[in-house]
Amino acid sequence: MADDEPIWNIVAFLIRNHIHGQTVTISMLTQITDVPYATSMRLIKRLIDEGHIIKTSRGKTGKSFALQPSNELLQSFQGYARRTKSLLAQTLGLRPTLEQDDDYYFGGTPLGSNIIPPMRIVQKRAEDQLELRFLLNDDNYFSSMRNMWADFRNNLASRKSFDLLPLPELYTRALNNGQQGVSTYDVMAINMPWLGEFAAKGLIRPLGQLIQKTGVNPLDFHPSIWSTGTWNGQDFGVPGYCTIEILAARRDLFTDIELPFPKAFNDVIAAGKRFHDPQRGMYGIVWDGARGMPIASSFMFFLGACGQPTLSLRKTPHGYTLDGVDPEKIVPEINSDAGLTALDYMHQLKEISPPEILNMAWDQALAVFMKGNAAMAYCWTMRAARFEYDVQSVVKRRVEYLPQPSGPRGSRASPIGGFLFVIPANLPQERVEVAADAIAWMASREAMKAHVKNGFPIAPRFSVSADPEAAASSPIVRFVDQLAKRNLLHTWQRPNLPQYTAIERILGDEIHDALLGRKSDKQALENASTRISKTLRIRKPHFAG
Repeated sequence: MADDEPIWNIVAFLIRNHIHGQTVTISMLTQITDVPYATSMRLIKRLIDEGHIIKTSRGKTGKSFALQPSNELLQSFQGYARRTKSLLAQTLGLRPTLEQDDDYYFGGTPLGSNIIPPMRIVQKRAEDQLELRFLLNDDNYFSSMRNMWADFRNNLASRKSFDLLPLPELYTRALNNGQQGVSTYDVMAINMPWLGEFAAKGLIRPLGQLIQKTGVNPLDFHPSIWSTGTWNGQDFGVPGYCTIEILAARRDLFTDIELPFPKAFNDVIAAGKRFHDPQRGMYGIVWDGARGMPIASSFMFFLGACGQPTLSLRKTPHGYTLDGVDPEKIVPEINSDAGLTALDYMHQLKEISPPEILNMAWDQALAVFMKGNAAMAYCWTMRAARFEYDVQSVVKRRVEYLPQPSGPRGSRASPIGGFLFVIPANLPQERVEVAADAIAWMASREAMKAHVKNGFPIAPRFSVSADPEAAASSPIVRFVDQLAKRNLLHTWQRPNLPQYTAIERILGDEIHDALLGRKSDKQALENASTRISKTLRIRKPHFAG
């Protein structure tokens, strides 16, 4: 047909500018068709009438319009690109016969890796001047996500649409938001262990039907990671990113003295003593020892490495679970041999750590390792990414990433952390579907892959960790994928009961006091157990299902 070439010019121009977030007007389209103006206008009008092109208002007057490709046109174009890619691969003999079209990467990233926002968000932004509001954690990952929205050239949001707060403030702000008549935020990110409290108090919406509508595929997430967003059998959150607590070790130091990497508590202490030399500014290990949340998490992880959960959860072949447990019968299990072993291990770690370790956590502890002043570090993979990417890191390509060493009668199960995207229960109904679209976009394979390539080893989706380009971007992505395949990723170390934050505060006080020598280990565990028991007996929050 004579119209084929100008129509292709129109479609290619629309798609290219949509990917780059650039506005397209009718006058712009008429100039790229290489046919007379009247013919161009006729072709453009036909494509609009047939629903291939969508007109969106550019202002409040309704007199000017921007043009966008329809969802059907986008999908058709992507299908065409995949078929073309597959044909090229088959022609060149590079594609195994059992491989699916979407699994093959030919000469770079597929079209889908360009982060294209959902059409509904684009239309609402243009037609209703809708500006979504986000409450997120104050870290590099969410800063990058904010920039993805604010710097996008079709202006999906501005930086002022995002509140990024440290964990304690994020928790308080998210709780207070639920007490308001109308939510300030469309989308919130909450720490994974908080889910039970927020769901039981009715502060966030179930997402079951919304997940289906937006096309988020739960089967693309590791089951342990997807389960972090589930409460009482319902999905309340979508994993935004996951991070794994691991042991990082200086490969060069261990290799120089031919010392095997640690697999158990005793190995860690023995290796730490070999390298610990404070006179030279060298320490055996760093870890999260600061009072409150950091040291509470460390204790729960070390207790889990001894094979025991903080509470009386139900044992499974691979760990423990809250499923099938009567909440009224849950009791603390920290005042035990395993609890004493975990606390004794922390005393030993303290002896081979910097003198201020009980005031250090997260980035402070990591900075010591990153500057080359520690042989090992217990850390989260999200923060460990700095070892390879931070310009100030002196340990680039010198780090071995290891599963958590086991304690007596324990395993090397590695705890999962991270954040869930949730929708406040008090968000007006007319904004809910757009908020769900935003979550689907932020948790999409394409967005996650882009973040992985930028140095954030999140990879909670199988399709991202299996992507050769994403896996090649960071050794941590491959390492976490191996842990998942070995079934070493677990969430039971920090169960998401509604009382979780209260339990965390209690442990943060008592364990810290024991390590400071203010009370004996036995007394600290007895005190913590008594206080936690009282917390568990307090009337449970009503579950708003």
